[in-house]
Amino acid sequence: MRDLETRAILLLGALSFAVFASLPATSWAQAGKIVCWKDKSGKVIGCGDKVPPEFQSNATKELDKRGVTRGGMESAEEIAQRRAQEQEAAHLKAEDARKSIDQKRQDTALLETYSSEKEIDLKRDRDLQVLDLQMEQLNTSLKSAVARYNDVKSRSESLEKSGKPVAPGLKDDLVRAAEDKERVEQRVAAKQKEKDELRARYAEYRKRYADLRSGAVLPGQMTAQTPVTAKR
Repeated sequence: MRDLETRAILLLGALSFAVFASLPATSWAQAGKIVCWKDKSGKVIGCGDKVPPEFQSNATKELDKRGVTRGGMESAEEIAQRRAQEQEAAHLKAEDARKSIDQKRQDTALLETYSSEKEIDLKRDRDLQVLDLQMEQLNTSLKSAVARYNDVKSRSESLEKSGKPVAPGLKDDLVRAAEDKERVEQRVAAKQKEKDELRARYAEYRKRYADLRSGAVLPGQMTAQTPVTAKR
């Protein structure tokens, strides 16, 4: 398609040149260029000495009397697309600058908070101890919730097997017991996830700290891993 378009432009240029060659010198001077216009898709659909009114908002190309492109005009659609790309590029550049500033602040906090990698490990262990105590309390609550649920469920099933009706109050107890058990299970799972994330976070601290101390990275230099600000 690009070859056909180029051939069309050259053919139109050659025809125009033949017409211009037959004009007087004054007319030749006035007809020193050819303007080709495009449709909305960017395809050249015509050439002449001026752009028809219905195509003036579209992109154009200016050819000299030899059919060589000498200039042109962007369409409104092309202008809007170019401006959108420029805005996106500016946004990405500003975002990268912001991330670099945040990283430098985090690196400074990391270096000022800890004096060695061993200190980071000690702080990690203290934080894990707090979470372990909370996990023990949750596990105790879960054990009680499971026991209560099993008891209510067992009584309900015994009544059903014996052909006796299950009282509405017992049914309500079973629903509440199941909800309580599920709620505590979710809290236990969330606390375990918190522990896993804490270990991963301190592993990032440790690696970043070692890299900063060794000079492998500079404060503010972005890497694949970007730990959050260190806290005591």
